Amino acid sequence: MPSLALADQWRRVRSRLQAELGEATFNSWFKQVELVGADDGRVALTVPTRFIRNWIASHYADRLGELWADEDAGYTRVDIAVSAEVAPQRRPDAAPECAEAAPLRADEARGAATARPAAQPMPQPMPQGFEDAGVGAPLDPRFTFDAFIVGKSNELAHAAARRVAEATDVTFNPLFLYGGVGLGKTHLMHAIAWEIRKRDPERKVLYLSAEKFMYQFVRALRFKDTMAFKQQFRSVDVLMIDDVQFISGKDSTQEEFFHTFNALIDHNRQVIISADRSPSDLEGIEERIRSRLGWGLAADIHPTDYELRLGILQAKADEMMQRNGPVTIPGGVLEFLAHRIVSNVRELEGALKRVVAYASLVGRPITPEMTQEVLRDLLRSNDRKVTIEEIQRRVAEYYNVRLADMLSARRARAVARPRQVAMYLSKQLTTRSLPEIGRKFGGRDHTTVIHAVRKIDELRQADSGIEEDVDLLRRMLEGGHGPN
Repeated sequence: MPSLALADQWRRVRSRLQAELGEATFNSWFKQVELVGADDGRVALTVPTRFIRNWIASHYADRLGELWADEDAGYTRVDIAVSAEVAPQRRPDAAPECAEAAPLRADEARGAATARPAAQPMPQPMPQGFEDAGVGAPLDPRFTFDAFIVGKSNELAHAAARRVAEATDVTFNPLFLYGGVGLGKTHLMHAIAWEIRKRDPERKVLYLSAEKFMYQFVRALRFKDTMAFKQQFRSVDVLMIDDVQFISGKDSTQEEFFHTFNALIDHNRQVIISADRSPSDLEGIEERIRSRLGWGLAADIHPTDYELRLGILQAKADEMMQRNGPVTIPGGVLEFLAHRIVSNVRELEGALKRVVAYASLVGRPITPEMTQEVLRDLLRSNDRKVTIEEIQRRVAEYYNVRLADMLSARRARAVARPRQVAMYLSKQLTTRSLPEIGRKFGGRDHTTVIHAVRKIDELRQADSGIEEDVDLLRRMLEGGHGPN
């Protein structure tokens, strides 16, 4: 462990960096930097990924050295290593042995990163069984817990998935994961399956989409083989069905799903379901099924925030460097993408791949200007304009009040607070003037809007619940996802 004196020096260096760079930039690049120790005139730091190491080396190496020298003139270099690649048996203050723990010198780090592809641990091979028989769907080896980036918007779903995957008995039954397209539901389901198979290869895990479940059932009906169908699905230890909303309106499939679900629950077998909305909001699904889907734990995945999007991009960029060799992705490009591509994770990763592929094919360096040019169509579709009407509808749904009440003269707190939140968001997310906003809320005066904005600002400082509500609604509106 670093000495108390050294830890105090590091706190002062971090504080000065944060003051110089601003909170957003500091959090993006230095929040995860950790002090390991100091020895023989050098300070040792670690970061979680190679990409972050190279970015800091390219842009802040000189300044880091200056700040440490201000604290103690005896420190002549700063070394930085990727934490996962530091041998655990080595002492924190031992000399670096690998390239990633080399002195943090700007002249060496600037330019292209030259990371070699690293040997990645692969999930265990899938045993003979359902996939080979054409019943289940294959699992993607990329979708593991280690590859899942956790943030505020998905931490509950991730924690619940981990608990179910690691438990020796059935905990939440069913586990119901829900959220918009491309936010990580399928990734978590695959990760659960891989983890269960790694821990207990004897457990029978069956993963498939709701569409495939329906196809298998219809096929069994056609060939008059429903008993074999029932036996296949009711003999498993873990049943995972993705995108259950696709059986909406399919009465016979819902009937069989209902009986399969009940049979597995009654025998204490784990059931894991995903959908694009909560159980109670599934339209075209029988009430008795919606009720049973809500028996266990329903964990939602919200639209991503800026910090999570940047973290995902940093991880993806690091993975690209390991797989593809020399590639330079300026941090400013990642920050630009994290700000502009807000729809979903799938589109975010696709945008980065597209930029890297273009740069490789035409031989151009990756810059923010080039990125904007290559992604012109995608950026245009993400520049969605939020309207006051949409804000009113989303806020009314979120607080479970009638839209008409928000526009009325009612002053009951259950209506007045959502109305103030909607006014606040209208001021933050639209270019409408205060009088225009007031007119949209039942012909109110602009002073009412000013009061609402100030009130919500005050509440956000004092009430973490209001702070979370406003942040979540803002992400829903900016990302175009949320309750339907």
